[in-house]
Amino acid sequence: MRCRVLGRTGLQVSVIGFGGIPIQRVPASEAGSLIHRALDLGINFFDTARGYTDSEAKLGSVLRQRRNEAIIATKSMARTAGDMASDIRASLKAMGVDYIDLYQLHNIKNKAALERVLSPGGALTALQQAREAGLIRHIGITGHIKDFLLEALQIPEIETVQFPFNPVESNGVRELLELSVQTETGVIIMKPLAGGAFSNANLALRFVLEHHVSTVIPGMDSLQQLEDNVKAGLHLLPLSAQERKVLEEETGQLGAAFCRRCEYCRPCRQGIDIPSVFLLDGYYRRYNLQEWARERYRGLKTTADQCIGCGECEERCPYHLPIREMLVEASGRLA
Repeated sequence: MRCRVLGRTGLQVSVIGFGGIPIQRVPASEAGSLIHRALDLGINFFDTARGYTDSEAKLGSVLRQRRNEAIIATKSMARTAGDMASDIRASLKAMGVDYIDLYQLHNIKNKAALERVLSPGGALTALQQAREAGLIRHIGITGHIKDFLLEALQIPEIETVQFPFNPVESNGVRELLELSVQTETGVIIMKPLAGGAFSNANLALRFVLEHHVSTVIPGMDSLQQLEDNVKAGLHLLPLSAQERKVLEEETGQLGAAFCRRCEYCRPCRQGIDIPSVFLLDGYYRRYNLQEWARERYRGLKTTADQCIGCGECEERCPYHLPIREMLVEASGRLA
């Protein structure tokens, strides 16, 4: 596995990292095997979050056994120093480790959130104190909104930045990458497969790795996904003209208004699993799996027609998707 330097942290990270969202769906025994295999294949960067239910615990059960082989990153939505300090302690306990390599301010998506974490008594203060105490080693930030990340990149304490980038989602990426070079900020790419929307993971990952990024962190919940994704980080082959054409065609089919499965829309007060509805709708529309998608849609605890139109999901969506309208359309196809 090829490695790159994670900005001014100096950490050598595998170009293919391990995103910790999907492992929530995997039984603990299978998760352990998957994480061990990832390490064996050369993946050394593992990213999770306080909000990913048992992801920290599952990763920690293996990574604490092989601590010298792993670079652990996690993150918190805490905005105050007190809440962040509490979350840091909770992460250490959940993972069973003495320190965390990278702790990130998670999902900074508006000016108020950025000002709050940077203000006296804000979350950044707790991160600095934890670093001084040896509980964490580096500080980063994550988000989906370019303007606030550009501002954060100029803060000396912020050593890494994490944001989505893939062939269909590249707005503002050029500016972020250019500034990251100037500030020597490590770049972590989430959603390199657009939340699983791309069918050819190898091409999408190699597309991202052609740019000045440190590591990409596709989520993985099976050994097959793991084996396939690792291949993109072995030789760093540039895309051929034919491969680029294939990727461009799929990008065109996806368009802009689709769910990236970031899950910020959750929880729904009606209990609708919004990302799963849109995933099944994608199978229905893009993969000619109409009956398969309908069968699984009928198996959901709450279907899209139960939406009451409150709009809370749209307020939380970092991509400003018309979720209520999209649920109506998906229900029409899948019901």
